Amino acid sequence: MPLSAETHIRVTSLSAFLIPALTLWLPSGYAYGTALLLLAALLAAPSWARQTLSPPATRWLVMAFGLMALVWLYGSDWSKGASVFNKPARYIMALPCLLYALRFPPRWSHLLAGITFGAAAGGLRALYDLQVLGLERPWTDAHQSANAIQLGNLSGWMGLMCWLFLLMYWERWDWPRRLLVLGSAGLGLLGSLLSQTRGGWLALVLCALPLLWLLARHCSWQRAGAGVLLILAMALPLGWNFGATLEQRFDWAVAEVLDYQRHGTADNSVGHRLDHGQLAFAMGLDKPLTGWGDAGYVAEKARRVDAGQAKPAVLGFGHAHNDLLDQFAKRGLIGVFGLLVLYGVPLILFLPRRQQHASTAAYAHQDALCVRLTGVSVPLVFMGFGLTQTFFAHYNGVVFYVMMVTLLFATLHGLDRQTARAT
Repeated sequence: MPLSAETHIRVTSLSAFLIPALTLWLPSGYAYGTALLLLAALLAAPSWARQTLSPPATRWLVMAFGLMALVWLYGSDWSKGASVFNKPARYIMALPCLLYALRFPPRWSHLLAGITFGAAAGGLRALYDLQVLGLERPWTDAHQSANAIQLGNLSGWMGLMCWLFLLMYWERWDWPRRLLVLGSAGLGLLGSLLSQTRGGWLALVLCALPLLWLLARHCSWQRAGAGVLLILAMALPLGWNFGATLEQRFDWAVAEVLDYQRHGTADNSVGHRLDHGQLAFAMGLDKPLTGWGDAGYVAEKARRVDAGQAKPAVLGFGHAHNDLLDQFAKRGLIGVFGLLVLYGVPLILFLPRRQQHASTAAYAHQDALCVRLTGVSVPLVFMGFGLTQTFFAHYNGVVFYVMMVTLLFATLHGLDRQTARAT
């Protein structure tokens, strides 16, 4: 017997909660909600496969995911066999999830709760890893920093979203709800702080500034001003307790930049990023359209190190520590175009329009505006993360991005349908 529409909505809503809620708490935590959503989408294919794409803008999102899958296939090292399909498959996997979620949109309350829980989980997990397990950085051991960077960045984004939720729903929520979300915001930002991801801190600032401008434009300057005061109120206790760590990390960054400029030292965090960036840009300029490909990138990088054009420290990494430069070196302007489309399409689709949200007094408009601002933040913050880390070279980065864009877009579509029915 076919399941009811309400049952399908419960499934998409549960997935919308699980993906952000478990990402920072469990190993590969993003996979549980994703697997549930994908399985449900495949089983329910007859209910959405013949549907016309609605809203029409969906085709742009389908194109962005499909294009990025082709970009990852292009230039792959085919000597690795079927493993070259791992990353493209994650973009393709998002397509049935998107069409299913559009047919049965998740409830915004579940996605909001998942992000709030995820932010709290980020700070608590970071504290547990440091204070109980004695790790130098959360989510990993002392010899592997990728998870600390990736998950610390996501913890900061979820904390920032809780800050946004407080600004949007302050009048609507009672004090217990306000304090709960405020605590989650602080814990999410704490998880980012304890992960010691300096590039992630910069990305959060670069994301918060446009959000404040959009709040001023679509709500009021008073609300944007309240956002500044709120972020300062959250930052002060963090700075008071962890100011020494922040100062030390920034001092190290400055020292490493100066050391690279004066002596070419590249065997530290900042130095090898700067050397990688210069090398990747130079390699991209030599093959600007097609790039070197994954295998060619490794071989050419080794040749240039032997020729003294880069430091040996860059050989320990298979990427350039910058999403845009990594694509430019490996896939040329083809890869750069695919990445810009992946960022740009969701950014344009979620960007609020004044005529759509002339008033945020009505709950439906307020929810839709909050979903749009959350959606805008995803490509913005991932662009910032990509400045110092190849975020899309890691599975958690790819899956979290495509799933959050998918769920937010479907949630927005569901809210728009409710508003249309009500009017």
